[in-house]
Amino acid sequence: MAAKPNAAKRPTKEPKSKVSVSYNDFKEHEGQRYTGMKVGRSHKWHYDKGEWKETKITPDLWQITYAVTKRRAGRAPEGSGVPVGTEYHWYVLAHQNTTKRTANDYTTSMTGLKFKIAHKRAGSEKWSATPKTQRKRMIMFLQSVIGDLQKQNEREGGVVSSRGRQAASPRPTARAARTASSRRTPQPRTAKRVTPRRRPSSRSSRSVRL
Repeated sequence: MAAKPNAAKRPTKEPKSKVSVSYNDFKEHEGQRYTGMKVGRSHKWHYDKGEWKETKITPDLWQITYAVTKRRAGRAPEGSGVPVGTEYHWYVLAHQNTTKRTANDYTTSMTGLKFKIAHKRAGSEKWSATPKTQRKRMIMFLQSVIGDLQKQNEREGGVVSSRGRQAASPRPTARAARTASSRRTPQPRTAKRVTPRRRPSSRSSRSVRL
């Protein structure tokens, strides 16, 4: 009876595409190692008819919620991307520009940033970061954005801090005071130069007696 071919010799998986291998390879950006899409590439999506709700908190502040399905424009390369069921937590900071067209219609456009706070792998119930760590990452992201805005103001000669102006003003005043005091003639030295009074001579004392 002929021996059965060894099943181990048969390939159990089809060879992965170059895109899939590249997606899962470790990459480096400014000292940080990561996997996934390479920095510099982009995605394009189409959003279905979603639901946007907003509640006014202060005259200038609104709380928003938005739920919608987004669909890729085109098709993902075979074998690329994370498994189905993977979840992400993003923090979005954006400009929303609107123009009122009718009593009930606005045109809307948004430009901004989104920052990954955490992810949850498919089939897992645990996020990659605790709620406390997620908040720390949000703080780090916001501080970075604030720093960039301040640098932009400085480059464009924007608003100068009043505290900085107050801190700079005492320096020339102190230097001017030191300069004026150095030019002034010390009074003690003038007093020391006065010739001391001499004692009366014997002749003068005799003339007084006369």
